[in-house]
Amino acid sequence: MLDGLTLDQLRTFIAAAEEGSFSAAGRKLKRAQSVVSQTLANLEAQIGVQLFDRRSHYPRLTDQGKELLQAAREVADGIDGFKARARTMREGLEPELSVVIDVVYPMSALTRAVGLFRVKYPNTPLRLHVQALGVVGTLPTVPEELQSSPLLEVPFVSVVAPTHPLSTHRQVVSKSEIVKHVQLVLSDPTPLSGGRNFGVLSTKTWRLADMGAKHAFLRAGFGWGQMPLHMVDKDIRDGTLVRIRVEGAPARSQVLAMHAVHRKDTLPGPAAQSLINWLRHPAPEERGPDRPRGLRLR
Repeated sequence: MLDGLTLDQLRTFIAAAEEGSFSAAGRKLKRAQSVVSQTLANLEAQIGVQLFDRRSHYPRLTDQGKELLQAAREVADGIDGFKARARTMREGLEPELSVVIDVVYPMSALTRAVGLFRVKYPNTPLRLHVQALGVVGTLPTVPEELQSSPLLEVPFVSVVAPTHPLSTHRQVVSKSEIVKHVQLVLSDPTPLSGGRNFGVLSTKTWRLADMGAKHAFLRAGFGWGQMPLHMVDKDIRDGTLVRIRVEGAPARSQVLAMHAVHRKDTLPGPAAQSLINWLRHPAPEERGPDRPRGLRLR
């Protein structure tokens, strides 16, 4: 008997519970009250559970009915999700989009892009991971199986806490001086930069896997390091971090070119391409006054 349950019966059950009466459920479903009553009676007979107490003027959910209502909603929602995914497949959209964003990408621009994505593709689930990645834009070559296209450029600055000895330097900090101090470096968990050091000038390094920890350690005066300007701009204005100039810091390390990277054998679908375009063109106020506007491969 239970195998004969239908989605129509469950939707009728949900409508009657939410509307508070069989007649109101009938109006919502555009059916006669008698049809609603008969559908629910058949449902109760099939499952062997009384869902409504009909002794008062308006039917009331029984304790068993309240418990089964949530299960009915979950089934109905699951069917709706199934149909939505089927519709996106039929329309050529990805059934799901999985994206990994480098932690240095401006969060305000990412939030804006995801907001636009949510409005245009409400039925496409988004799996988003924000973490430290292999810095493809600074590597000599991109792995053969991958294809990249430029997004935007993120300017970096070297900073220290006002309590750090380097904060007193008003001129460029010499190489002989910088090697005496601990440099805080963000670790790359991928093999893309294995064996290479980018922007590492000091012989003393602390390597951190989390950008938030690096930021906190810089503010605590544990060392010096390079940070995305948009992450420390307020600290610099407030005086909790001091910007320094370092001799020998390569010019290319001061601007990181961000790229959209995907496998050559898996081209971005419509939803992915839209997200890439939104990431490539953040709102003007989110770019920052010091952020370069040119987009080029480095």
